Amino acid sequence: MTIDEGVVKYQSFWTRAPAPHAAAVDELETWRRPLYDARLIGEYEEHGIGYGNISVRCGEPGQFMISGTQTGHLATTDKSHYAVVTSWNVHGNRVCCVGLSQASSEAMTHAAIYQLDQHIGAIVHVHSAGLWQRYMNKLPTTSPDVPYGTPEMANEFRRLYVDTDFRRTQLAVMGGHEDGILSYGRSLEEAATRVLDLNAGRRE
Repeated sequence: MTIDEGVVKYQSFWTRAPAPHAAAVDELETWRRPLYDARLIGEYEEHGIGYGNISVRCGEPGQFMISGTQTGHLATTDKSHYAVVTSWNVHGNRVCCVGLSQASSEAMTHAAIYQLDQHIGAIVHVHSAGLWQRYMNKLPTTSPDVPYGTPEMANEFRRLYVDTDFRRTQLAVMGGHEDGILSYGRSLEEAATRVLDLNAGRRE
């Protein structure tokens, strides 16, 4: 496979300081663990590159906490492995965050999806070659020409939300990001369970 993962492609304005909202960290770790155990979040060991990320709304309106870049290899995480995204600008390709880790390279995509609907409370982005191949163009699928972590990918998810049944499935395949699957929900439990069920073959 071609590895295009873990590189921050937006302009990052990172304040290195302890991320607030300890309760959000606990919730993220609770649902990250089964995703890690299922190898939906992890590391391409031969390349030493982590994959997968997870986020939940917290703090001021519009803000969210997300796993830090290159934390996929960790079996467990704590407050040092997350960042709060405080603001962003899709068209300006900028993300501002606070944490002891820099926000995931997918923070721009998460931000754009939260902007679609105030009821979206959590987002899970995982990797699975099997799911990616099985559901390509069966679930809503982003263009194969659009790479992850870019304003173009953010715009692709808006297109899916408006023009496909992404609003209903709350699952999508990232056509231009090999192995990438994304799920969202009103809660972290809902978003994580949806993709875990897909992985277990329990989706109708």
